[in-house]
Amino acid sequence: MFKFKSIQSSISVSFSCLILLSITVISFISYRLSADAVETNSERYISEIIQQVGMNIQSYVTNMENISTLALTNKDVKYYISGTSFVSETDRRPYEKRISDLFQSILITRTDIASIMVFGYNGRFVSDRRITSLNPNAKLEDQPWYKNARKESGKSVISAPHVQNIIQNEYRWVVSLSRELKSADGIAGEGILLVDLNLKVINDICSHIKLGKRGYVFIVDRDGNIVYHPRQQLIYSNLETESIEWLQNKSSGSFITSDGGEKRIYTFRDTPFGWKIVGVAYASELIANQTQFKLSYLFWCVLGVAVALLLSFTLSRRLSMPIRQLQGSMKQLEKGNLDIRSDIHSTDEIGQLGRTFNIMVGKIRELMEQIIAGEELKRRSEMKLLQAQINPHFLYNTLDSIIWMAERQKSAEVVQMTSSLSKLFRAIINKSEDMIPIRLELEHVSNYLLIQKMRYKNKLDYRIDVDPRIWHCKVSKIVLQPLVENAIYHGIKNKPGLGEITISGHEAEGVIVLKVTDNGIGIPPDKLEQMGKRQANPSGGIGVPNVGERIRLLGDDYGVAVKSEAGIGTEVTLVLPKCE
Repeated sequence: MFKFKSIQSSISVSFSCLILLSITVISFISYRLSADAVETNSERYISEIIQQVGMNIQSYVTNMENISTLALTNKDVKYYISGTSFVSETDRRPYEKRISDLFQSILITRTDIASIMVFGYNGRFVSDRRITSLNPNAKLEDQPWYKNARKESGKSVISAPHVQNIIQNEYRWVVSLSRELKSADGIAGEGILLVDLNLKVINDICSHIKLGKRGYVFIVDRDGNIVYHPRQQLIYSNLETESIEWLQNKSSGSFITSDGGEKRIYTFRDTPFGWKIVGVAYASELIANQTQFKLSYLFWCVLGVAVALLLSFTLSRRLSMPIRQLQGSMKQLEKGNLDIRSDIHSTDEIGQLGRTFNIMVGKIRELMEQIIAGEELKRRSEMKLLQAQINPHFLYNTLDSIIWMAERQKSAEVVQMTSSLSKLFRAIINKSEDMIPIRLELEHVSNYLLIQKMRYKNKLDYRIDVDPRIWHCKVSKIVLQPLVENAIYHGIKNKPGLGEITISGHEAEGVIVLKVTDNGIGIPPDKLEQMGKRQANPSGGIGVPNVGERIRLLGDDYGVAVKSEAGIGTEVTLVLPKCE
């Protein structure tokens, strides 16, 4: 099976194949029906023609029979061939003259009659010529026309074409009409009347019949002998053949033969006198301008296919257009465009899919807004939690330090620590924007470091080295204090000697980089790996994971990176977006 990349291609090819098959089948059936209709009409037309030919020949034969009847009813003919014996030759001559004159008068009016003769069973003979000599080598009793006439006993018999050799020195190609002459009582036969026809009329009747360019008419008798054929010499020379055996046992009808791959239609009819009139037509000639006929069918077929292909392409495009529109909308959704909407307004299944798509996009957008709102609420909650989870021990220790310094009457230190603590808590509980300038974040962490340094005295020192050009850039509130707290409690507190914390910052390659570095005891590898997980640190703060998650809310390119080496120290790097 062929696989297509688009529904439009599948629909277009399917429609095209279906329409092409339909047009081909319909065109073939139409052509065959037209050709069959032409053949049927041609057969009917040929049948009518041969019927007319048969009627003409029948009229001709009827005239010949009328001539024979005239001879039969003539008193001189009857008397001449009866058993009456003439006294002398002189008595017989007048009868012969009158009969001969009668026959001559008939021949004058009928040029198609070759001769008229009467043969009496008593041995007497008379013809249309007064002086006639019979051929001594041709026996009268052996002639087919003679024997058939005696056999039919008074009925007219028409022979097949033959060479008439009964007259001495005459050899004519004729068709003979013979008939037995009866006695007065109509019982006994007295002789044979012979009328030789020279086929001129039959030739004239049949030769003018044209069935197409090559079609023709021919005649056979009841025995299958050819009476007339336009190619009679070729037939007798066996250079051409006719399907006469098909005609033998059928009175009328038609059949088709194929000689050399060419179809010929034979249509035939019987006649009352035993002949069959046969019309032969070539099927290729029945349809006038057959080539033009085929080309016309081919033209309309090709035109139909072209129109069908155009319609199939148009319909497939129209049917697939909503699907392609929906596909385009899905690609836009895939790219993250939640404002996309399907503009399909049809009421069919595709329209329902479009409306469902719009509902789905709306639901996705609503869920995304809920997720974003939830994340924002989560971030704010974590910020508040971070603000609320400043280590109580830090507060207790700071207050104890203030009390101790007050007892020692160190009022300046008390004022300084109290002021720093106040500023620290003011920054923590401030409900202003979550994003603050780096300058304020540095002030907050400075207050925190100052308190811690006063507590730990010679144990802690710090240095802040942030490029003033980035002080105005905004950063999430309280991102440095948790890192400094971790550095103090986990890096410097347990370190012998002076611990130092450095806070640095600068702009690099389109981002802001802040670093918190300490020279503490460092972080073991297993604990460094766990710092990537969100969990509370031992001192109760949320620490590095919280800071990292809050920074990643600003974009995937931002976050926190930690590097540490045991005994040397730890470096925490914050990558923040560049200020606008």
